[in-house]
Amino acid sequence: MSAIKKAIIPVAGAGTRFLPATKAQPKEMLPIIDKPVVQYIVEEAVASGIEEIILVTGSSKRSIEDHFDYNYELGALLKKQGKKKLWREIKAIADMANFTYVRQKGPYGNGTPILNCRHLIGDEPFAVIWGDDLFVGEGKPRLKQLIETYEKYTDPILSCVEVDDEGTNKYGIIDGAKVEEDIIQVKNIVEKPGPKKAPSRWGSIGAYILTPDIFPLLAKTKLGKDGELWLVDAIFALSKKRPLYAKKIQGKFYDTGSKFGWLKANIDFALARDDLKGELRKYLKTII
Repeated sequence: MSAIKKAIIPVAGAGTRFLPATKAQPKEMLPIIDKPVVQYIVEEAVASGIEEIILVTGSSKRSIEDHFDYNYELGALLKKQGKKKLWREIKAIADMANFTYVRQKGPYGNGTPILNCRHLIGDEPFAVIWGDDLFVGEGKPRLKQLIETYEKYTDPILSCVEVDDEGTNKYGIIDGAKVEEDIIQVKNIVEKPGPKKAPSRWGSIGAYILTPDIFPLLAKTKLGKDGELWLVDAIFALSKKRPLYAKKIQGKFYDTGSKFGWLKANIDFALARDDLKGELRKYLKTII
């Protein structure tokens, strides 16, 4: 069984929910305190054993490439100013992994960036992580949990979280048979069914361990809703050939692609930092 060492992170989306802030900068570069969201995603992948990061970009995404590259002028300035700790921190960003950039080509849809990476993945299993779904927790990283589940079952793995009634109106809900306390063998995903029709309270969110046999199916997948190429359509075509599992992730989920999710992440992360939590708590008490 091949070890999972490659992760695809699609970052070509327009980020319209954050306009006008994202008119000239990628939504993935919006900061949580002082670090862009996409860096947290990459750090999670590296902490899970990933060595090759493939970022699928589009127009106006150059700043993502620049962020994970060396900036020698900035490094020289920081060293000159005696800010060696900050210089090492900046340098470490580029040293985290081997980065490859692919320009997205093809129809709209979240299946296209995956198909664009077929030549880079080859015959290996691989990870897919969206650039704005952030998990934090005291235990193992979200992607590490998925990788360990794949190593046990050697079949494609979806990630999911337990949702409340409101969540059944926001996420696709997994229908299947529980094989372990936190693992379901997936039969179907019902899109936003609502609490009365939901087959479970397991909401599907964006992270996957996929096998290379997804690529020929993805290449044959017809455009679906809104004329887009949907990864989930290819995954369910694959599920007719082999089992498909979902792993319930232990950790706190932030949808940083939404304004409120991004705001919550900034508040929670600030409250966890020794240099910010004191002042922030005092301020929050004055307005609540």
